[in-house]
Amino acid sequence: MDFAQYGQLWRRKEVRRLLLVAMVARLPHSAAGVLLTLHVVQTLNLGYGAAGAVAAVLTIGIALGAPWRGRRVDTAGLRSALIPSVVAEAVVWGVAPHLDYPWLLVAALVGGLFALPIFSVVRQSLGVMTHAAQRRTAFALDSICTEVTFMVGPALAAVVAVNVSTVWGITAVGVSAALAGLALMWFNPPTRSGQPGAVTGIGEVLDGADLPSGSASAESPAPTEIASGQADGSSGLRLLLGRTRGGVAWVSVAVVVVMAVAAGAGMVLSGTDVGIVALLRGHGEGVQLGVVFFFWCAASLVGGVLYGAVHRAVSPLVLLTAMSVLTIPLGFAYDTMSLSLLSILPGLLCAPTLSAASERVAELVSEDRRGEAMGWYGSALTAGTALGSPLTGTLIDSIGPWAGFVGIGAAGTLLCAAGIVAQGVRRRRSPQAAA
Repeated sequence: MDFAQYGQLWRRKEVRRLLLVAMVARLPHSAAGVLLTLHVVQTLNLGYGAAGAVAAVLTIGIALGAPWRGRRVDTAGLRSALIPSVVAEAVVWGVAPHLDYPWLLVAALVGGLFALPIFSVVRQSLGVMTHAAQRRTAFALDSICTEVTFMVGPALAAVVAVNVSTVWGITAVGVSAALAGLALMWFNPPTRSGQPGAVTGIGEVLDGADLPSGSASAESPAPTEIASGQADGSSGLRLLLGRTRGGVAWVSVAVVVVMAVAAGAGMVLSGTDVGIVALLRGHGEGVQLGVVFFFWCAASLVGGVLYGAVHRAVSPLVLLTAMSVLTIPLGFAYDTMSLSLLSILPGLLCAPTLSAASERVAELVSEDRRGEAMGWYGSALTAGTALGSPLTGTLIDSIGPWAGFVGIGAAGTLLCAAGIVAQGVRRRRSPQAAA
């Protein structure tokens, strides 16, 4: 393991400033999920299924909006692309908590469509601010910073919802997100080579030829490395689903598989989020939400630190499988402390799973379409989130809080098993790709 890479990256002013601004920008969104869930259940007096539907509509909006907003960053520049988000964040979330449930669904959809694209912007910027050999550490460092915000955001949301009101909490989310968007526009991090802060000499990385030995794409793929992309890059297999202006396709089999892994991760994480809220409220310990989220996110932070320091990449599919299996035991928790302790093992794999998947996208897609690709990656992640919230909420309403964890963990495991089987079939049918 090489922890020195973290220090090298953090000492770069432009990288450090980007990560700090991103932490501030993500804070309101990290609180939004808990606030919306508690608003529907506590303020509107509806069930967890209804709360999951709001989360689903919000994430569907984000999934639909992320690709074109990412493409807008590619074509018009960051500042122009963020203007609609800054306006929408303030207006939509200022009005949403005063609406009846049907109109709240509409507001959630609009809010998702114009949500601040902080995830794709940060990953796109890090992609041009670092060399290929640094990206695993850079993405892990971003995941670590994200976990810090998710330690603070949900805990703060629970305190505000219980002691003040969900209406004020959701309004504060909108104002904070708009201010964060303005800060990002002022900072204006690079999203293409040649811009201030970008590393010079970054080439398109598709098959790992430019990477040093030991980095992600320079090594042979493991049998279950569904998202590796090396075989597809070398054999020239391409799905002609999208083309650059020069006619070069950027969507490959490997890219599509990474999107599927992202969707599965979103499903498991959002289901766990809803399950934690439901289980603690069921035991009359809703005010302790922050404690569980602290343990969960702290474990993810540690996992991200360790993953960013390793020299050998781990398949996102393998990481997601382990995280899904380890989520199931959370259903057997009986109080705040047992739930906190059981959340540690799956938490350790959260940041590594997302970091590994982001790294694959950056390796497989050239930078002139990376904003769009990261937008689609974000869409896949949020599409999984959209599925996970209502699925878990329905199981909770019909069976109990424990069923939410068991169901979402089992669903993630089955998805990974299907991915492993599909990968095996593809390798057998394409001997050349497997070579």
